[in-house]
Amino acid sequence: MIKDNQKHLNRAHVISDGLIVAGSYMLSYYIKFESFLASNTPHLPMEVYFSTLYFIVPAYVLLYFFMQLYTSRRALRLWDEFVNIVKANIVGLVLYFVTLQLLHQDDFSRKMAFIFFFLNITFTTIARVILRKFLRFIRRKGYNIKHILLVGYSRAAEAYVDRILENPSWGYEIAGVLDDMVPIGTSYHGIKVVGEISQLPYHLQHSNYDEITITLPLDDYDRLEELVSLCEKSGVHTKFIPDYSSLFPSNPYTEDVQGLPVINIRYVPLSNSFNKMAKRVVDIIGSLIAIVLFSPAMLFAAIGTKMSSKGPIIYKQERIGLNGEPFMMYKFRTMRVQTESEEKKGWTTKGDPRVTNFGAFLRKTSIDEMPQFFNILFGQMSLVGPRPERPQFVAKFKEQIPRYMVKHQVRPGLTGWAQINGYRGDTSIRKRIDYDIYYIENWTMGFDIKIILGTLRYGFVNKNAY
Repeated sequence: MIKDNQKHLNRAHVISDGLIVAGSYMLSYYIKFESFLASNTPHLPMEVYFSTLYFIVPAYVLLYFFMQLYTSRRALRLWDEFVNIVKANIVGLVLYFVTLQLLHQDDFSRKMAFIFFFLNITFTTIARVILRKFLRFIRRKGYNIKHILLVGYSRAAEAYVDRILENPSWGYEIAGVLDDMVPIGTSYHGIKVVGEISQLPYHLQHSNYDEITITLPLDDYDRLEELVSLCEKSGVHTKFIPDYSSLFPSNPYTEDVQGLPVINIRYVPLSNSFNKMAKRVVDIIGSLIAIVLFSPAMLFAAIGTKMSSKGPIIYKQERIGLNGEPFMMYKFRTMRVQTESEEKKGWTTKGDPRVTNFGAFLRKTSIDEMPQFFNILFGQMSLVGPRPERPQFVAKFKEQIPRYMVKHQVRPGLTGWAQINGYRGDTSIRKRIDYDIYYIENWTMGFDIKIILGTLRYGFVNKNAY
Protein backbone atom coordinates (compact mmCIF):
# COMPACT_ATOMS: atom_id res chain seq x y z
CA MET A 1 0.00 0.00 0.00
CA ILE A 2 2.50 2.59 1.19
CA LYS A 3 5.20 1.01 -1.00
CA ASP A 4 3.04 1.56 -4.08
CA ASN A 5 2.32 5.13 -3.00
CA GLN A 6 6.04 5.76 -2.57
CA LYS A 7 6.76 4.41 -6.06
CA HIS A 8 4.16 6.72 -7.57
CA LEU A 9 5.46 9.63 -5.48
CA ASN A 10 9.05 8.99 -6.58
CA ARG A 11 8.00 8.89 -10.23
CA ALA A 12 6.13 12.16 -9.79
CA HIS A 13 9.21 13.63 -8.08
CA VAL A 14 11.48 12.61 -10.95
CA ILE A 15 9.12 13.99 -13.58
CA SER A 16 8.54 17.28 -11.74
CA ASP A 17 12.25 17.72 -11.03
CA GLY A 18 13.08 17.08 -14.69
CA LEU A 19 10.50 19.65 -15.77
CA ILE A 20 11.78 22.17 -13.23
CA VAL A 21 15.39 21.70 -14.35
CA ALA A 22 14.39 22.15 -18.00
CA GLY A 23 12.13 25.11 -17.21
CA SER A 24 14.77 26.83 -15.05
CA TYR A 25 17.37 26.38 -17.79
CA MET A 26 15.07 27.81 -20.47
CA LEU A 27 14.07 30.73 -18.24
CA SER A 28 17.72 31.48 -17.47
CA TYR A 29 18.39 31.59 -21.23
CA TYR A 30 15.49 34.04 -21.68
CA ILE A 31 16.68 36.27 -18.80
CA LYS A 32 20.25 36.32 -20.06
CA PHE A 33 19.64 36.79 -23.80
CA GLU A 34 16.02 37.80 -24.48
CA SER A 35 14.79 39.93 -21.58
CA PHE A 36 15.28 43.65 -20.94
CA LEU A 37 18.42 42.68 -19.00
CA ALA A 38 19.98 41.15 -22.10
CA SER A 39 23.01 42.71 -23.75
CA ASN A 40 23.56 42.95 -27.51
CA THR A 41 26.68 40.81 -27.50
CA PRO A 42 26.63 37.83 -29.91
CA HIS A 43 25.76 34.45 -28.42
CA LEU A 44 25.17 30.86 -29.46
CA PRO A 45 21.75 30.04 -30.96
CA MET A 46 18.95 28.94 -28.62
CA GLU A 47 18.93 25.46 -30.22
CA VAL A 48 22.54 24.88 -29.16
CA TYR A 49 21.82 25.80 -25.56
CA PHE A 50 18.62 23.76 -25.37
CA SER A 51 20.28 20.70 -26.90
CA THR A 52 22.36 20.36 -23.72
CA LEU A 53 19.15 19.61 -21.79
CA TYR A 54 19.38 16.02 -23.04
CA PHE A 55 22.35 15.69 -20.69
CA ILE A 56 21.56 18.25 -17.98
CA VAL A 57 18.11 16.91 -17.01
CA PRO A 58 19.15 13.28 -16.38
CA ALA A 59 22.36 14.46 -14.70
CA TYR A 60 20.42 16.55 -12.18
CA VAL A 61 17.93 13.75 -11.53
CA LEU A 62 20.90 11.48 -10.75
CA LEU A 63 22.39 14.12 -8.46
CA TYR A 64 19.10 14.40 -6.59
CA PHE A 65 19.05 10.63 -6.28
CA PHE A 66 22.56 10.55 -4.80
CA MET A 67 21.58 13.33 -2.39
CA GLN A 68 18.70 11.08 -1.22
CA LEU A 69 16.01 13.49 -2.36
CA TYR A 70 13.92 10.53 -3.56
CA THR A 71 14.18 8.59 -0.30
CA SER A 72 11.07 8.33 1.85
CA ARG A 73 11.95 10.31 4.97
CA ARG A 74 8.74 11.67 6.42
CA ALA A 75 10.45 13.14 9.47
CA LEU A 76 13.04 15.02 7.39
CA ARG A 77 12.89 18.76 8.05
CA LEU A 78 12.35 21.12 5.13
CA TRP A 79 15.65 22.85 5.96
CA ASP A 80 17.57 19.57 5.61
CA GLU A 81 15.86 18.92 2.28
CA PHE A 82 16.75 22.44 1.14
CA VAL A 83 20.40 21.86 2.09
CA ASN A 84 20.44 18.68 -0.01
CA ILE A 85 18.94 20.59 -2.96
CA VAL A 86 21.63 23.27 -2.66
CA LYS A 87 24.39 20.64 -2.42
CA ALA A 88 23.12 18.88 -5.56
CA ASN A 89 23.00 22.15 -7.48
CA ILE A 90 26.49 23.16 -6.37
CA VAL A 91 27.85 19.84 -7.60
CA GLY A 92 25.83 20.25 -10.83
CA LEU A 93 27.22 23.74 -11.42
CA VAL A 94 30.80 22.59 -10.85
CA LEU A 95 30.34 19.62 -13.21
CA TYR A 96 28.82 21.93 -15.84
CA PHE A 97 31.82 24.26 -15.71
CA VAL A 98 34.32 21.39 -15.71
CA THR A 99 32.59 19.81 -18.74
CA LEU A 100 32.63 23.07 -20.67
CA GLN A 101 36.31 23.49 -19.84
CA LEU A 102 37.23 19.96 -20.93
CA LEU A 103 35.29 20.33 -24.19
CA HIS A 104 36.76 23.82 -24.78
CA GLN A 105 33.28 25.31 -25.03
CA ASP A 106 34.21 28.91 -24.25
CA ASP A 107 31.15 30.37 -26.00
CA PHE A 108 28.65 29.04 -23.44
CA SER A 109 27.63 31.80 -21.03
CA ARG A 110 28.83 31.27 -17.47
CA LYS A 111 26.49 34.01 -16.25
CA MET A 112 23.53 32.08 -17.61
CA ALA A 113 24.73 29.03 -15.63
CA PHE A 114 24.67 31.06 -12.40
CA ILE A 115 21.17 32.34 -13.20
CA PHE A 116 20.08 28.74 -13.76
CA PHE A 117 21.70 27.74 -10.44
CA PHE A 118 19.59 30.18 -8.41
CA LEU A 119 16.39 29.64 -10.38
CA ASN A 120 16.63 25.86 -10.12
CA ILE A 121 17.19 25.93 -6.35
CA THR A 122 14.29 28.34 -5.90
CA PHE A 123 11.76 26.47 -8.05
CA THR A 124 12.78 23.03 -6.75
CA THR A 125 12.40 24.22 -3.14
CA ILE A 126 9.00 25.78 -3.88
CA ALA A 127 7.88 22.52 -5.48
CA ARG A 128 8.96 20.55 -2.41
CA VAL A 129 7.12 22.97 -0.11
CA ILE A 130 3.94 22.60 -2.16
CA LEU A 131 4.30 18.80 -2.12
CA ARG A 132 4.73 18.80 1.65
CA LYS A 133 1.58 20.89 2.10
CA PHE A 134 -0.33 18.58 -0.26
CA LEU A 135 0.82 15.44 1.60
CA ARG A 136 -0.14 16.99 4.94
CA PHE A 137 -3.57 17.80 3.56
CA ILE A 138 -4.28 14.28 2.28
CA ARG A 139 -2.89 12.73 5.48
CA ARG A 140 -5.31 14.82 7.51
CA LYS A 141 -8.03 13.28 5.33
CA GLY A 142 -6.80 9.80 6.25
CA TYR A 143 -4.86 8.95 3.08
CA ASN A 144 -1.19 7.97 2.66
CA ILE A 145 -1.02 6.86 6.30
CA LYS A 146 1.76 4.52 7.39
CA HIS A 147 0.53 1.94 9.93
CA ILE A 148 3.13 0.89 12.52
CA LEU A 149 3.36 -1.82 15.16
CA LEU A 150 5.82 -1.33 18.03
CA VAL A 151 7.54 -4.40 19.47
CA GLY A 152 8.66 -3.83 23.05
CA TYR A 153 7.53 -1.28 25.63
CA SER A 154 10.45 0.91 26.71
CA ARG A 155 11.54 4.51 27.11
CA ALA A 156 12.46 4.43 23.43
CA ALA A 157 8.88 3.37 22.61
CA GLU A 158 7.42 6.23 24.67
CA ALA A 159 9.80 8.75 23.08
CA TYR A 160 8.86 7.52 19.59
CA VAL A 161 5.14 7.74 20.39
CA ASP A 162 5.63 11.28 21.71
CA ARG A 163 7.33 12.45 18.52
CA ILE A 164 4.76 10.84 16.23
CA LEU A 165 1.84 12.34 18.14
CA GLU A 166 3.52 15.76 18.11
CA ASN A 167 3.93 15.58 14.31
CA PRO A 168 0.69 14.29 12.73
CA SER A 169 1.85 15.70 9.38
CA TRP A 170 4.32 12.80 9.13
CA GLY A 171 1.39 10.48 8.44
CA TYR A 172 2.28 7.76 10.96
CA GLU A 173 -0.39 5.81 12.83
CA ILE A 174 0.67 3.45 15.63
CA ALA A 175 -1.63 0.44 15.74
CA GLY A 176 -0.36 -0.76 19.11
CA VAL A 177 2.50 -2.22 21.13
CA LEU A 178 3.52 -5.82 21.80
CA ASP A 179 5.16 -6.50 25.15
CA ASP A 180 5.48 -9.38 27.63
CA MET A 181 5.87 -7.44 30.88
CA VAL A 182 3.27 -4.67 30.51
CA PRO A 183 -0.34 -5.91 30.84
CA ILE A 184 -2.49 -5.99 27.69
CA GLY A 185 -4.71 -2.92 27.53
CA THR A 186 -2.17 -0.62 29.18
CA SER A 187 -2.28 2.71 27.33
CA TYR A 188 0.29 5.43 26.74
CA HIS A 189 -1.22 8.59 25.20
CA GLY A 190 -3.92 6.43 23.65
CA ILE A 191 -1.52 3.81 22.24
CA LYS A 192 -2.37 0.44 23.79
CA VAL A 193 -0.44 -2.74 24.45
CA VAL A 194 -2.35 -5.16 22.17
CA GLY A 195 -0.52 -8.43 22.82
CA GLU A 196 2.65 -10.26 23.79
CA ILE A 197 5.86 -10.28 21.74
CA SER A 198 5.40 -14.01 21.12
CA GLN A 199 2.28 -13.09 19.10
CA LEU A 200 4.34 -11.16 16.53
CA PRO A 201 4.11 -13.92 13.85
CA TYR A 202 0.30 -13.84 14.14
CA HIS A 203 0.20 -10.04 13.73
CA LEU A 204 2.57 -10.20 10.77
CA GLN A 205 0.36 -12.78 9.07
CA HIS A 206 -3.09 -11.35 9.78
CA SER A 207 -2.50 -7.58 9.80
CA ASN A 208 -1.47 -5.26 7.02
CA TYR A 209 1.28 -3.23 8.70
CA ASP A 210 3.53 -0.94 6.68
CA GLU A 211 6.30 -0.99 9.25
CA ILE A 212 7.44 -2.85 12.35
CA THR A 213 9.46 -0.76 14.79
CA ILE A 214 11.43 -2.71 17.39
CA THR A 215 11.62 -0.74 20.63
CA LEU A 216 12.78 -3.43 23.04
CA PRO A 217 14.05 -2.49 26.50
CA LEU A 218 17.72 -3.24 27.11
CA ASP A 219 16.94 -6.38 29.13
CA ASP A 220 15.37 -8.05 26.05
CA TYR A 221 18.13 -7.46 23.51
CA ASP A 222 18.88 -11.18 23.40
CA ARG A 223 15.63 -11.50 21.39
CA LEU A 224 16.59 -8.89 18.83
CA GLU A 225 18.09 -11.23 16.23
CA GLU A 226 15.05 -13.52 16.33
CA LEU A 227 12.58 -10.65 15.95
CA VAL A 228 14.47 -9.05 13.06
CA SER A 229 14.52 -12.44 11.31
CA LEU A 230 10.74 -12.84 11.74
CA CYS A 231 10.07 -9.34 10.37
CA GLU A 232 12.34 -9.80 7.37
CA LYS A 233 10.75 -13.14 6.49
CA SER A 234 7.38 -11.41 6.33
CA GLY A 235 8.76 -8.74 3.98
CA VAL A 236 7.61 -5.88 6.22
CA HIS A 237 9.92 -2.88 6.50
CA THR A 238 11.62 -3.00 9.92
CA LYS A 239 13.19 -0.30 12.07
CA PHE A 240 15.09 -0.55 15.34
CA ILE A 241 15.13 2.24 17.93
CA PRO A 242 17.79 1.49 20.59
CA ASP A 243 16.84 2.05 24.21
CA TYR A 244 20.23 3.35 25.30
CA SER A 245 19.33 6.73 26.83
CA SER A 246 20.37 5.46 30.28
CA LEU A 247 23.77 4.43 28.92
CA PHE A 248 24.43 7.13 26.33
CA PRO A 249 22.85 10.31 27.68
CA SER A 250 23.82 12.34 24.62
CA ASN A 251 24.09 12.09 20.84
CA PRO A 252 26.16 9.02 19.95
CA TYR A 253 27.67 8.57 16.53
CA THR A 254 29.13 5.59 14.73
CA GLU A 255 32.36 5.14 12.85
CA ASP A 256 33.48 2.31 10.61
CA VAL A 257 36.57 0.37 11.70
CA GLN A 258 37.24 -1.91 8.71
CA GLY A 259 33.63 -2.98 8.51
CA LEU A 260 33.02 -3.00 12.29
CA PRO A 261 30.56 -0.30 13.45
CA VAL A 262 31.85 1.40 16.60
CA ILE A 263 29.52 3.62 18.66
CA ASN A 264 31.06 6.72 20.18
CA ILE A 265 29.10 7.84 23.20
CA ARG A 266 29.44 11.54 22.46
CA TYR A 267 30.19 13.59 19.36
CA VAL A 268 32.09 16.80 20.10
CA PRO A 269 32.51 18.81 16.88
CA LEU A 270 35.29 20.88 18.46
CA SER A 271 37.46 17.77 18.78
CA ASN A 272 37.95 18.17 15.02
CA SER A 273 41.24 20.00 14.35
CA PHE A 274 39.82 22.23 11.62
CA ASN A 275 36.81 23.26 13.73
CA LYS A 276 39.10 23.94 16.68
CA MET A 277 41.44 26.08 14.58
CA ALA A 278 38.57 28.01 12.96
CA LYS A 279 37.03 28.80 16.35
CA ARG A 280 40.40 29.91 17.73
CA VAL A 281 40.98 32.28 14.77
CA VAL A 282 37.54 33.81 15.37
CA ASP A 283 38.33 34.15 19.09
CA ILE A 284 41.59 36.00 18.43
CA ILE A 285 40.08 38.38 15.88
CA GLY A 286 36.89 38.85 17.92
CA SER A 287 38.71 39.55 21.19
CA LEU A 288 41.00 42.12 19.54
CA ILE A 289 38.02 43.92 18.00
CA ALA A 290 36.13 43.78 21.30
CA ILE A 291 39.09 45.18 23.29
CA VAL A 292 39.26 48.18 20.94
CA LEU A 293 35.47 48.59 20.69
CA PHE A 294 34.78 48.37 24.43
CA SER A 295 37.90 50.20 25.63
CA PRO A 296 35.86 53.34 26.63
CA ALA A 297 33.52 51.19 28.74
CA MET A 298 36.48 49.39 30.34
CA LEU A 299 38.20 52.71 31.09
CA PHE A 300 34.98 53.95 32.71
CA ALA A 301 34.74 50.73 34.76
CA ALA A 302 38.37 50.97 35.87
CA ILE A 303 37.98 54.56 37.10
CA GLY A 304 34.65 53.83 38.78
CA THR A 305 36.00 50.72 40.54
CA LYS A 306 39.03 52.61 41.85
CA MET A 307 36.93 55.52 43.12
CA SER A 308 34.09 53.49 44.63
CA SER A 309 36.07 51.27 47.03
CA LYS A 310 39.54 50.31 48.15
CA GLY A 311 41.36 47.49 46.46
CA PRO A 312 42.64 46.42 43.03
CA ILE A 313 40.77 47.29 39.84
CA ILE A 314 41.10 43.83 38.34
CA TYR A 315 39.99 40.80 40.34
CA LYS A 316 41.62 37.46 39.50
CA GLN A 317 39.90 34.22 40.42
CA GLU A 318 40.88 30.61 39.76
CA ARG A 319 38.50 28.80 37.41
CA ILE A 320 38.56 25.39 35.73
CA GLY A 321 38.94 25.46 31.95
CA LEU A 322 39.69 23.19 29.00
CA ASN A 323 40.55 19.59 29.96
CA GLY A 324 40.02 20.44 33.63
CA GLU A 325 43.07 22.74 33.75
CA PRO A 326 42.88 25.71 36.17
CA PHE A 327 43.46 29.28 34.99
CA MET A 328 43.07 32.78 36.40
CA MET A 329 39.97 34.53 35.08
CA TYR A 330 39.92 38.34 35.02
CA LYS A 331 37.01 40.57 36.06
CA PHE A 332 36.57 44.13 37.24
CA ARG A 333 36.31 43.97 41.02
CA THR A 334 32.68 44.37 42.06
CA MET A 335 32.99 43.51 45.76
CA ARG A 336 34.83 44.94 48.69
CA VAL A 337 38.12 43.23 49.46
CA GLN A 338 37.34 39.99 51.33
CA THR A 339 39.01 37.49 53.53
CA GLU A 340 39.72 34.03 52.13
CA SER A 341 36.77 32.51 54.02
CA GLU A 342 34.37 35.19 52.76
CA GLU A 343 35.54 34.66 49.20
CA LYS A 344 34.71 30.95 49.37
CA LYS A 345 31.10 31.73 50.12
CA GLY A 346 28.59 30.46 47.51
CA TRP A 347 27.32 32.37 44.50
CA THR A 348 26.38 35.98 44.83
CA THR A 349 22.69 36.32 45.67
CA LYS A 350 20.25 39.21 45.54
CA GLY A 351 21.19 41.92 48.06
CA ASP A 352 24.60 40.38 48.77
CA PRO A 353 26.34 42.82 51.18
CA ARG A 354 29.75 42.03 49.66
CA VAL A 355 28.83 43.78 46.38
CA THR A 356 29.55 47.52 46.12
CA ASN A 357 26.99 49.89 44.61
CA PHE A 358 29.16 50.50 41.55
CA GLY A 359 29.92 46.78 41.39
CA ALA A 360 26.19 45.99 41.26
CA PHE A 361 25.92 48.25 38.21
CA LEU A 362 28.87 46.54 36.53
CA ARG A 363 27.34 43.10 37.19
CA LYS A 364 23.91 44.09 35.96
CA THR A 365 25.31 45.41 32.69
CA SER A 366 27.96 42.63 32.37
CA ILE A 367 30.73 45.25 32.08
CA ASP A 368 32.57 43.45 34.89
CA GLU A 369 33.16 40.52 32.48
CA MET A 370 34.95 42.58 29.82
CA PRO A 371 38.52 41.90 31.04
CA GLN A 372 37.88 38.31 29.96
CA PHE A 373 38.51 39.44 26.39
CA PHE A 374 42.17 39.18 27.43
CA ASN A 375 41.58 35.62 28.70
CA ILE A 376 40.17 34.89 25.24
CA LEU A 377 43.12 36.49 23.48
CA PHE A 378 45.56 34.44 25.62
CA GLY A 379 43.74 31.20 24.71
CA GLN A 380 42.33 30.42 28.16
CA MET A 381 38.73 31.13 27.13
CA SER A 382 36.57 31.47 24.03
CA LEU A 383 33.99 34.05 23.00
CA VAL A 384 31.30 31.36 23.27
CA GLY A 385 31.27 28.30 25.50
CA PRO A 386 30.15 27.02 28.91
CA ARG A 387 30.89 29.44 31.74
CA PRO A 388 33.84 28.29 33.92
CA GLU A 389 33.37 27.50 37.61
CA ARG A 390 35.58 27.68 40.65
CA PRO A 391 37.44 24.50 41.68
CA GLN A 392 35.35 23.88 44.82
CA PHE A 393 32.11 23.98 42.81
CA VAL A 394 33.54 21.70 40.11
CA ALA A 395 34.50 19.15 42.78
CA LYS A 396 30.98 19.34 44.20
CA PHE A 397 28.98 19.29 40.97
CA LYS A 398 30.87 16.48 39.26
CA GLU A 399 29.67 14.15 42.05
CA GLN A 400 26.09 15.41 42.02
CA ILE A 401 25.30 16.10 38.36
CA PRO A 402 25.71 13.48 35.60
CA ARG A 403 27.77 14.63 32.60
CA TYR A 404 28.93 17.78 34.44
CA MET A 405 32.58 17.27 33.46
CA VAL A 406 31.69 17.11 29.75
CA LYS A 407 31.68 20.92 29.73
CA HIS A 408 35.47 20.85 30.14
CA GLN A 409 35.93 19.20 26.73
CA VAL A 410 35.81 22.68 25.19
CA ARG A 411 37.21 26.07 26.20
CA PRO A 412 34.97 27.98 28.62
CA GLY A 413 33.25 31.02 27.16
CA LEU A 414 32.51 34.63 27.91
CA THR A 415 28.91 33.90 26.98
CA GLY A 416 27.03 30.72 26.17
CA TRP A 417 23.80 29.03 25.13
CA ALA A 418 22.72 28.73 28.79
CA GLN A 419 23.34 32.41 29.48
CA ILE A 420 21.22 33.80 26.63
CA ASN A 421 18.43 31.44 27.74
CA GLY A 422 18.42 33.05 31.18
CA TYR A 423 20.53 30.50 33.14
CA ARG A 424 23.07 32.81 34.68
CA GLY A 425 24.03 33.61 38.25
CA ASP A 426 21.79 32.11 40.94
CA THR A 427 19.83 29.75 38.64
CA SER A 428 19.47 25.99 38.20
CA ILE A 429 22.90 24.45 37.63
CA ARG A 430 21.28 21.30 36.20
CA LYS A 431 19.43 23.30 33.56
CA ARG A 432 22.62 25.20 32.82
CA ILE A 433 24.50 21.96 32.22
CA ASP A 434 21.75 20.69 29.90
CA TYR A 435 22.18 23.80 27.76
CA ASP A 436 25.98 23.54 27.90
CA ILE A 437 25.91 19.90 26.76
CA TYR A 438 23.55 20.77 23.93
CA TYR A 439 25.95 23.48 22.78
CA ILE A 440 28.99 21.19 22.96
CA GLU A 441 27.31 18.44 20.94
CA ASN A 442 25.72 20.74 18.36
CA TRP A 443 28.46 23.31 17.85
CA THR A 444 28.74 25.06 14.52
CA MET A 445 30.20 28.43 13.63
CA GLY A 446 26.66 29.56 12.84
CA PHE A 447 25.55 28.50 16.34
CA ASP A 448 28.33 30.66 17.84
CA ILE A 449 27.17 33.65 15.79
CA LYS A 450 23.59 33.06 16.92
CA ILE A 451 24.69 33.07 20.57
CA ILE A 452 26.80 36.22 20.12
CA LEU A 453 23.85 38.01 18.49
CA GLY A 454 21.61 36.74 21.28
CA THR A 455 24.05 38.11 23.85
CA LEU A 456 24.04 41.52 22.17
CA ARG A 457 20.26 41.48 22.26
CA TYR A 458 19.51 39.90 25.65
CA GLY A 459 22.72 39.19 27.53
CA PHE A 460 24.19 42.50 28.65
CA VAL A 461 21.44 43.32 31.14
CA ASN A 462 20.37 40.24 33.08
CA LYS A 463 17.89 39.98 35.94
CA ASN A 464 19.79 37.04 37.46
CA ALA A 465 23.12 38.90 37.67
CA TYR A 466 23.51 40.24 41.23
